[in-house]
Formats: sequence, C-alpha cells, structure tokens
Amino acid sequence: MIRPALALLAALIPMTALPISAAPVEAKASYVITVGGINVALLDVNLKDDGARYDLDLAANVTGLGSVVASGTATAQSRGPSNGQRLLSDNFQLETRANGERFNVNVDYANRNVTAFTVEPPVLDSYDRVAVERRHLTGVQDFLSSFVLKGTALDQSLCNQTLPIFTGVERFNIKTGYLKQDEATSPRTGYQGPLVACSLEYQPVSGHFTSSEMTSYLADSSRIIIWYAPLADSGYFIPYRVIVGTSMGDLSMVLTQMQS
Repeated sequence: MIRPALALLAALIPMTALPISAAPVEAKASYVITVGGINVALLDVNLKDDGARYDLDLAANVTGLGSVVASGTATAQSRGPSNGQRLLSDNFQLETRANGERFNVNVDYANRNVTAFTVEPPVLDSYDRVAVERRHLTGVQDFLSSFVLKGTALDQSLCNQTLPIFTGVERFNIKTGYLKQDEATSPRTGYQGPLVACSLEYQPVSGHFTSSEMTSYLADSSRIIIWYAPLADSGYFIPYRVIVGTSMGDLSMVLTQMQS
C-alpha cells in the first residue's frame, strides 16, 4: 500500500491569499515526478471554478522505485467554495491502489473544521502513533487545495504563511517562507516566465508514527522548496516545481504542460 503521507507528498510532493475575480476558470496541469533523476510518476491536476465553487481532481500513475514508492495509481478530489480569499474545502477524497491493495480516505469539512472522516482499511494504532485529538481537527484544510493559491501578484505574499492540514490520517502544518523571485526558462517545461520560490517546513502534529523514518526526515529537512507560477490571468497560482532533498537524490515534481 502506498503510504498516504508519501502519496500526497509525491503529488505535490502532492498545492491561499487575496480575493480574485469571479470569472470562471477551467485548467489542466500535468507534472512528472522523479527521484534521483528517475521518473516515478506522472500526474494530472484539473481545476474548475465557476466563481462560487471549485473542483480539483488529481490522477497519478506511479511506476514505482524499489521499496520507496510502490507501483500503482492514486486519485484525489477536493471540492468547496471558492468565492472567498482562499479555497475552502468541504470534502476531500483520496484513493490509492498498489500491490493489489486499495486505500480510501474521505474527509468532510465545514468552515475549516472536520465534521466526519473515514479511512478504509483503518490505520491501526500502536504505541508509537501520536493520537489525533479533537482539537487537532479545527481550523484545518485538505492537502490538495492547500497548494493551489489565490492572489493578486506573483510575489512574497504567496509565501509566509502556515497551512494547517488534515489528510484523514495525519495532522501536520506546512510553514512557508519567501525565498526569491525566479524565472522559468526551460522549453521542456509547461511554462516559461516569472516565478516565486517559497521554502516549506513540515511540522508533524498527530496521526504520524514516531518511529517513521520518513516523518523524521521531512521534519528535519531544511531543503524543501516550491516554485509558483501564475495560471494565465485567472488570479490562481499553481506549483511549477517542487524539490525535496533525499538521501537518494532530489525528489522533484516539475510542470510539463499547462492548459487554461
């Protein structure tokens, strides 16, 4: 089974700021994910926004890389209101299929508070799993919508925030910080033009296992970077590139095609 946190990280890693116009938006972004220069997944994200509600759909085909990432597929959906300063999820769903196993998560939110969630098969508690408490389920958002930003400018206002995330399994914070303005120039990518680079800091809260090497590595990592690009003139900003330094080389996600 693809571990949920790793699957979501790969989808980024896995995607909230000022109001935008109510003009409808329909776009598709495609990504390639590599580890140490080896392709491990292809990822498509579709965004629809009618000015009042948004739909985000993700589909990934994972080719696998030894014991790091299992071959399989992953899909995720996020739905909710879009007419405020940020996307406001009211439902998040995740399904992964790998090695003949299926894993499903469904989370309902209301005003950024979790109202219900199910995980099948359930994640079994053990002595080293940090318990998810009720207080951890307030003021949160889903992982997918967290990294699709709304704003008025491609600048440091897209960074310098803390994203409180609940995936249905784990509760953690992603703290972002401004690094620099940048430029995408490669003709092999799906966008050429100005970018803004933000640092990411992973802060586990609950639902994780204290013995998990992945959790410890991400929490201690000082090299997680995300670059944002504008989605035409829609007022949306999406990930252009994500890099996570690992002992096997960079885990990288790069935009290969953008349609809007």
